Amino acid sequence: MNQTILITGGAGFIGSTLVRYFIENTKYRIVNIDKLTYAGSLESLKSVASHPQHQFIHADISNFEIITELFTKYQPSAVMNLAAESHVDRSIDSPIDFINTNILGTYYLLEATLSYWQTLDQKSQTRFRFHHISTDEVFGSLGKEGLFKEYSPYCPNSPYAASKASSDHLVRAWYHTYGLPILITNCSNNYGPYQFPEKLIPLMILNGLEGKSLPIYGQGDNIRDWLYVDDHVRALHLVLDRGTPGETYNIGGHNEKTNREVVETICQIFDELFPYSSYTPHCSLITHVTDRPGHDLRYAIDASKITKELGWQPQESFITGLHKTIAWYRDNQDWCQMSLKTYQRERLGTDRISL
Repeated sequence: MNQTILITGGAGFIGSTLVRYFIENTKYRIVNIDKLTYAGSLESLKSVASHPQHQFIHADISNFEIITELFTKYQPSAVMNLAAESHVDRSIDSPIDFINTNILGTYYLLEATLSYWQTLDQKSQTRFRFHHISTDEVFGSLGKEGLFKEYSPYCPNSPYAASKASSDHLVRAWYHTYGLPILITNCSNNYGPYQFPEKLIPLMILNGLEGKSLPIYGQGDNIRDWLYVDDHVRALHLVLDRGTPGETYNIGGHNEKTNREVVETICQIFDELFPYSSYTPHCSLITHVTDRPGHDLRYAIDASKITKELGWQPQESFITGLHKTIAWYRDNQDWCQMSLKTYQRERLGTDRISL
């Protein structure tokens, strides 16, 4: 029988990409658990929905009893935890959602995993992995120089980052205290098809297609390292198969861009694709709005460890990845309109703060 991987958050952006990748490229059986919050969509799993190697379960990772039953039923050899609230602006408005899912949810999942793992024979225990997928935001903000390394100190500055930092610490503690074989990956900003439109790149693409305003926080000087989602899931597969238990691996795209550069590049591609559009030049749609509270200046990943130890390299440049992403949103308007039923492109992160 093929090995089974239990993937949490598998209807979200990165999670659904990972599920599709495994189904299309490996022989793993995938048990996909998702709570189906606003950012989770079964439409993102349509291509693999009826595949015999894919089983979707609508469940919350905080439900210890249900997760325990799933372990007993499916006997996975690995867990990949992507279940998380992930949008910084939403964490400013409602931190409790992030505490509940990212911290308490990870705790209950760890407890259910540990209980299952302790029932396995020694060979199965040795082979088992709990892979926790996290973010570079746990490290805080960089100045103009330097890169985040696996041993960089944690210094989270938003409720989202703090909740993910806490979950990382919990996972590491379950390794050192109980011996659960864990892996942690911290990635830079992902982009690509199926990303919920609250995030910068899909929001700018959808607004640009419709000639709407392209709002940039502050002067747009904040820098992020951009990672194409397909490159990310290939790295996750490598870490799961060949990573050393107890280790952390940073995954970055080697694409540092200011937010202003990102939006301007999208506008340039739009001008090339739609030269006769009434919105050309699309950069005329750019507006500047009050900056996000506590907006970290710069994130940048040193991904040399995963390159040296596991042989991973990103395959997409920022330009090639962005072209693919824009083409996908242009050609998948039904998915976009479905996503916009729960998000009207309003600004988030202002409910508790006067801007």
